[in-house]
Amino acid sequence: MGDNKAKLVVIGGGTGLPVLLQGLKDYPIDLTALVTVADDGGSSGGIRKQFNIPAPGDIRNVITALSEADDQLLELFQHRFQTSNGLSGHSIGNLLLAVLAELMGSFSAGIQEITEVFQVKGKVYPMTNESISLMAEMEDGSIVQGESNIPLAKKKIKRIYLAPGEVVPVPEVIDAILEADYIVISPGSLYTSIIPNLIVPEINEAFKQSQAHFIYVCNMMTQEGETSNYKVSDHVRAINNHIGRNLIQSIIVNNGLIKEEIIKNYHKENAQVVENDKEELKKMKLHVIEEDIVSYLEGTVRHNTYKIADLIFQLMDP
Repeated sequence: MGDNKAKLVVIGGGTGLPVLLQGLKDYPIDLTALVTVADDGGSSGGIRKQFNIPAPGDIRNVITALSEADDQLLELFQHRFQTSNGLSGHSIGNLLLAVLAELMGSFSAGIQEITEVFQVKGKVYPMTNESISLMAEMEDGSIVQGESNIPLAKKKIKRIYLAPGEVVPVPEVIDAILEADYIVISPGSLYTSIIPNLIVPEINEAFKQSQAHFIYVCNMMTQEGETSNYKVSDHVRAINNHIGRNLIQSIIVNNGLIKEEIIKNYHKENAQVVENDKEELKKMKLHVIEEDIVSYLEGTVRHNTYKIADLIFQLMDP
């Protein structure tokens, strides 16, 4: 990519990150995805334990979102074994990432190999080559360990931190943050997909040194055990508090109506629409971009890939 293209770094994990990237990949920008690796559930968690590598699931979904490869190849990459043996539930992509990590000597090196095979537009880096574990200190003083256990505690989270204490980031992650013109924090599980990326000490320091314009795409729905009763401003505060600096400058917030039957589905999971408390956001001196960015997938709310990409691109000076 030419040097004249604006450098955009997108950070996150879960379902939110691929949604953003899929729309952004066709814009004339220098795009880098920095992906969380704290997942410890499902196929990703199983492979993490067996191969002692970071969780590959979010990386797999990001590669798929940014790939220009043939649809059949991507379908194969995402395919999950349905057998009754030890492979049951594992996706071919997760296994391939594990094999390449072993062959290439590190998880990030394995990813670079696979991005070439899958004609990925942009760069993809895991936050670290290590298997990391999340810890949560709750408001009541109790401690919960493990990404998948934290929401299950259904308690108000005070702070998230990492175990073991020292986590070494992939060097390219630090370079990408320091060189970025714009950094987008994607929607996703706030305390288990988003904040883990921000609290690795060296990464945290790079954020504080960064001259980039920080944009946050806020969640549309709350999540039980993580963000119950959170308004938009609560999401921003949680991110800024964990970074240790008021980092976010612009925020993209949904102002579109969500279908009533979809909201009822979420109510069953004790989740509701995130309230847009505009006055509070003004006090925080945020540049607020409001837009109908609602999309749906199998009864769940998703951010509209192409509208979000367009809003982000409009914020940039390419």
